[in-house]
Amino acid sequence: QLTESGGGTVQAGGSLKLSCVVSTPIFPRYALGWYRQPPGKDREFVAAMTRHGDDIWYRGSVRGRFTISRDNDKNTVYLQMDNLKPDDTAVYYCNAGTYAYMQQLKNFDSWGQGTQVTVSS
Repeated sequence: QLTESGGGTVQAGGSLKLSCVVSTPIFPRYALGWYRQPPGKDREFVAAMTRHGDDIWYRGSVRGRFTISRDNDKNTVYLQMDNLKPDDTAVYYCNAGTYAYMQQLKNFDSWGQGTQVTVSS
């Protein structure tokens, strides 16, 4: 089970920190990722990190502004989003899987309800 939270409405240049609790007893074994679905568009990859946190991918448009992190004791993955832009407006989702395939969304069988992020100009 995936439960995202932390979304909201902010002005351009603002910050938000998203959280996602992944309900599985083997949380530390999974790579973790964040995804988003902008209005009227397909869901897309945002960021992913290995189970040890020693390798991280970012979508080009968010690199340098977003930071993914994890807390294995809390079964939680975070996405710190700074210098937000109107193009970041989307429903944000998390997921867990194998690091090599985290950018292939078709590999995921289920998704949480997501959390809405709206950035006004």
